[in-house]
Amino acid sequence: MHDISAPQDKTSLLKHLTQDPRRLGSAIVLGFSTGLPFLLVYSTQSAWLYEANVPVETIGLLSEMTLAYKFKWLWSPFLDEYDAPIFSRFLGRRRGWIVVSQIAVILGLIGVAFGDPANWLAWTVAFSFALGVAGATQDITVDGWRITVAPKEKLAVMTSVTEIGYRVGTLAAGAGALYLAHFYGWRAAYLGMAAIMLFGLTAAVLAPEPPSDYELHRERPGFVFTVTEPIKELFRRLGPMAAAILLLIAGFRMPGYVSGAMAMPLFKNLNFSEADIATVTKVFGFWIALGGTFLAGVVVRKFGMMKSLLIGTVAGSASHLSLAWLAAHGHDFTDFALAVGVDGFAYAFAQVVLIIYMSSLVSTEFATSQYALLTSLCALPGSLLAGTSGFLIKQTGFETFFIWTSLMGVPVAILAWWVWREQEKLGGDSLAEISPERAAETD
Repeated sequence: MHDISAPQDKTSLLKHLTQDPRRLGSAIVLGFSTGLPFLLVYSTQSAWLYEANVPVETIGLLSEMTLAYKFKWLWSPFLDEYDAPIFSRFLGRRRGWIVVSQIAVILGLIGVAFGDPANWLAWTVAFSFALGVAGATQDITVDGWRITVAPKEKLAVMTSVTEIGYRVGTLAAGAGALYLAHFYGWRAAYLGMAAIMLFGLTAAVLAPEPPSDYELHRERPGFVFTVTEPIKELFRRLGPMAAAILLLIAGFRMPGYVSGAMAMPLFKNLNFSEADIATVTKVFGFWIALGGTFLAGVVVRKFGMMKSLLIGTVAGSASHLSLAWLAAHGHDFTDFALAVGVDGFAYAFAQVVLIIYMSSLVSTEFATSQYALLTSLCALPGSLLAGTSGFLIKQTGFETFFIWTSLMGVPVAILAWWVWREQEKLGGDSLAEISPERAAETD
């Protein structure tokens, strides 16, 4: 097996781009296109709904349009086993599904653009739901392409590059769409986002085809096989470590999800203005997150997968202490920027390390379905716990709350250390480097 974490001290991201411009250039643009839909059915759209005098309770319920991103594992197995209509004949299975999902995103954005939530909310709800499903489908198809299009040793670089594109996409869907709405109206904003999606569509057509797309696939596999085989194959390959690894993935971002739900209320409680929050979290925070993204790719290549995962667990949870410190310190713009910078940098670093780790665990044959399952496992527990955060704040206050969310990372860090040590006994830095036969010896 390839070692995805082999040290490459003299290798820079720029060098990778010049050596492999088609693959990495496509990854950046496809990452950008995946970053657009989520905010356009979430926080950006909520601003439009608020202006349209939609009740705040309804706005909160409509945030559930993003649930498709949590349950995308339900339909992802079929994208591994079946070709996309028409497009897979010319582009291959993975790129064919990417193009289909991107066309659906564009149509969803156009549908939302021509809505009138003030007078016909049902139209907006219907197209927002369709946009959420299309965006989630685009996510899993691009992830499947990213994991299978390059050798394992380039997985860290591919992931970092795609994540950079994703963050630029979220900036466009956040600040960019809000600026368009301010000057030209919400219809123009959503039509503008639909037009920008054409860059992603072009990248999908021009992207190199994964080698696995040239291999013969099973003829019309049964429904039960399609749904269950990716899960069975993952458990067979992970062997006796499966339960611990899946528990580690489920808990890794849990402190971050719970903490993130109350970050904005903290900023408002400290009387920071909307302009201050936008400047620090969107503009300054964007560059901070890019720094964490770059560093994650370097650290994984230099120190190995499991050591980087342990660092990410500790850093991602400990960074919440900066928010506790801000809560105790009070209103100060410099302190605000420092706290957001520390938390945002650590969050980006930990997130990219986790993405690289999950990508290394999936097989080429079931890349789309297995990765979708792992990302849903990562997101769902934390999202459910985040719903209790407001009640905890009321009982404890902001300072104690963020201290406790930081301490939530302690058992996760211990588990990461244990998994690392157990996998070292099997002769590899991660399960991606250990054969199923070798892993089974400890069963």
